[in-house]
Amino acid sequence: MSTASFLPAAARAKRRLSFRRLAAWLGARASDPKASLWLVIGFAIAHAVLWTRILTNLKAAQDVHMDVAEAFAWGQKFQLGYGKHPPLSGWIAGLWFRIFPVADWATYALAMAVVSSGLVITWLIACRVVDRRRAFFVVVMLALYPIFNFKGFKYNPDLLQLLTLPLVVLAYLNAFEKRSVTSGLWLGLAGALALMTKYWVLTMIGAVGLAALIHPARWQLLRSPAPWVAIATLVVVLIPHLTWLRSVDFVPLTYAGDTYALSSRIQTLQLGLGYIGHNIARLAVPVALAALALLVVPRWAPLSQRPWLLLTRNWSRGAHAEVDRAQALNVWIIQAVVAIGPPVGALIFEIYIKTDWGISLFFLVPLALVAIPALRLPRRALFNITAIWLVATLATLAASPWIAEQEMAANKDSVAIYGARSELARELTEAWHARFGSRWPAVAGTTETIEPLVFYSPDHPAPFTPGEIWTAGLISAEDVKRLGFIGVFDPADGRLGEFETWIAQNAPNAERLIMTTRRFFHGHPGPAISWKIYISPRAK
Repeated sequence: MSTASFLPAAARAKRRLSFRRLAAWLGARASDPKASLWLVIGFAIAHAVLWTRILTNLKAAQDVHMDVAEAFAWGQKFQLGYGKHPPLSGWIAGLWFRIFPVADWATYALAMAVVSSGLVITWLIACRVVDRRRAFFVVVMLALYPIFNFKGFKYNPDLLQLLTLPLVVLAYLNAFEKRSVTSGLWLGLAGALALMTKYWVLTMIGAVGLAALIHPARWQLLRSPAPWVAIATLVVVLIPHLTWLRSVDFVPLTYAGDTYALSSRIQTLQLGLGYIGHNIARLAVPVALAALALLVVPRWAPLSQRPWLLLTRNWSRGAHAEVDRAQALNVWIIQAVVAIGPPVGALIFEIYIKTDWGISLFFLVPLALVAIPALRLPRRALFNITAIWLVATLATLAASPWIAEQEMAANKDSVAIYGARSELARELTEAWHARFGSRWPAVAGTTETIEPLVFYSPDHPAPFTPGEIWTAGLISAEDVKRLGFIGVFDPADGRLGEFETWIAQNAPNAERLIMTTRRFFHGHPGPAISWKIYISPRAK
């Protein structure tokens, strides 16, 4: 017997009525042309604030990820490119940390600001394909996608694509509908912005181009000025970056070729299957929770009919005004191309394909599913999925300190996760100040070691990795020797010999030290690391 059976009838009726009123209010706000935008913005802000707090708790025992620290370092000097990637992620990080303090929580706030902005843009996309109520369902469904919460802690070019790629799709749907010069201009600007994030976005731009060519209404678009204005705008806006790319001898492409080229087709196949499985597993979360939210069965239905209603109630035939089939076809084509194209292309050209590269390519899946014309979306389903999001978020918030403690206890020897680089940065800063009484200008070592030092040192020294041909260009080798530097290396790293050779050639008189760091979190010790330190003063 349920607890509700013991409640007075009036109390049970009142509770049901309050839930119905709340569901009705949410449905009305989501459908209202004026209120729906503010509802989505409010939801996105709440998502960003709550998950910033959750991620701050979850990562309290860790330093920020190397990618985040690298983006921060890039943002210290605005350039047209940073060796490995185009400049947009560095520019945004630079602007962000001119407003917010250089603190762990601010990096998680930046990541959540990016993905929550992507939620709002995806809602604008959905409003061109489905009605506003379905569009809000898509947004909440997307907020349950792990990369928009748990996995979205790491701000980098991959995560930033969750902002720039939705802009490309929105601009394309707008150009497809209006076919004007202005719409083509916006599409070209959106494409250029995306390419300034990471060259990988060519997959999405290519998918948009194929959608324009495959769609039955293609000639209406191709005979308009929109696509041609878009192409011209894209090229013109990218000229400064293309000029920089040529000036550095196409180093980012060298980086991609050196890092991700493979010679084994079997290994390529294994990586491709891992990529597919990983992304399907991630998508299973929002899809399963959305299916749960749709299981709304009326109380009047006899018990014998309810199992059948679970399968049939939300499906029907006939015309559906809630879905713009022409725009839905665009979404289906784009999502199909970016889902199939990358793993197939990686197999053909024997390219290493990382699972993280799929982060940005599946944000249209919720919309592609909700835009199926035969799918019916009960009003109560909108309330259900929002309640699922809220309960899951608040439960994670409550459990986050405990989760952080348990993770450290289980992985206490992981140098990559729990190595105390923030403590090392403070000790090295003090050591430089004690010896020279000036700002620490440069740090040398491997990227994964020195980028967190740049972030955590109050002096934010410029990073320099000896022998790296795709250097970010934040400081030259000549300036490193002229201004002085601290070299830092983990003795367990197999590249130590090469680094010591560079030290012998460029700073033979450097002071050599051993510094040991170790972090403690709620009584749990992290790994103790004895760093090899080389302190080279300013050249006389």
